[in-house]
Amino acid sequence: MKKTKDYDNTFKTLKLRHKRLFISCINEAFNKDYPLNADIEVLPSEGFIVNNLDSNEEKLEERDNDFIIRIDKDYYLIECQSYDDGDMALRIAEYSFLAARQNAVWDQGHAVMSFPHYSVIYLKSSKKTPKTTTVSYVFPDGQRVDHTENNIFLENITKEEIVEKKLFVYVPFYIIRYEKELTSEKNYEKVLKDLEFLYEAMLQWKKDREITDVELADLSSCMRVVARHITDGNDIEDKVVKAMGGEIIELPSDRLREAEEKIEKLNTVAEEAEEKIEKLNTEAKEAEEKIAKLNTAMKEAEARVEEVAARADEADARADEAVARAEEADARAEEADARADEAVARAEEANARAERYMKILIENGIKVP
Repeated sequence: MKKTKDYDNTFKTLKLRHKRLFISCINEAFNKDYPLNADIEVLPSEGFIVNNLDSNEEKLEERDNDFIIRIDKDYYLIECQSYDDGDMALRIAEYSFLAARQNAVWDQGHAVMSFPHYSVIYLKSSKKTPKTTTVSYVFPDGQRVDHTENNIFLENITKEEIVEKKLFVYVPFYIIRYEKELTSEKNYEKVLKDLEFLYEAMLQWKKDREITDVELADLSSCMRVVARHITDGNDIEDKVVKAMGGEIIELPSDRLREAEEKIEKLNTVAEEAEEKIEKLNTEAKEAEEKIAKLNTAMKEAEARVEEVAARADEADARADEAVARAEEADARAEEADARADEAVARAEEANARAERYMKILIENGIKVP
């Protein structure tokens, strides 16, 4: 038997190309009632810490068989597993934290992390496979919170339930429960009948517009991938493929239709590009108008600066003239002071002469009036 990479690739294909088909499975697993055309978003998983229990080493790895989705305001973690590998609960805890971190609300000193619902879908199981997965959060104060969700055992879901509840993504994996019959090539008649039943149901889904032509084609293709993985080229492989509608042959019309779809997408991209270019041209014109206004404002400002500078020069000239006049006045004042000093000196000299004459007259007995 080959490795389970084909299972992983099938699950990855469905989650990337047909996420809408998971809505009915979410409704069934978590007792919800989302419409099958509800908006659904696959969130980036970023990569997860995976512990190698044998080597005690950790590495960063992004897994293909898990994903985090959002429907409305609700978050769900879906893990698809071929068998229980022992550390599933630990991985669920890691993935849940990453999902809660993406949805966190915080402000200064406070953060709120809302953890998602989760479900492990076991494609195969044994008596040891746990019916539930529990993640226990233990806080420093001893408080413990257990988060428990039921696991899904695909082998316990009948083909009638799949059809009635429109569990689309379970269809490709339904055949896994018959691995023993298909590998041994014994007692496989019931397998063929079940596959024919499911294929007819898918055709009815398509007729009722529950699924599109593309979804029908991809579900059928995924069924064949899983079937070929199990039969591995044995003698009954062709019978199994035939029970699922036979091998689909790519016709020229298919390639033509694909080319037309690509052309239509390219035309849409071109139209969007033209709209963006037109928007950019409009923004460029608006920017040019703003630049022109700024240039005009700058010229007006420069003219005002020149006018102010001229007035400043004129004021400087007047100030220089006033300073010159003040200096001239100071010189005249100094000259007047000098003349006054000279006059005072002459007056003092005259007074001194008068006093000497008076003294001589008094000494000679001449009365002075």
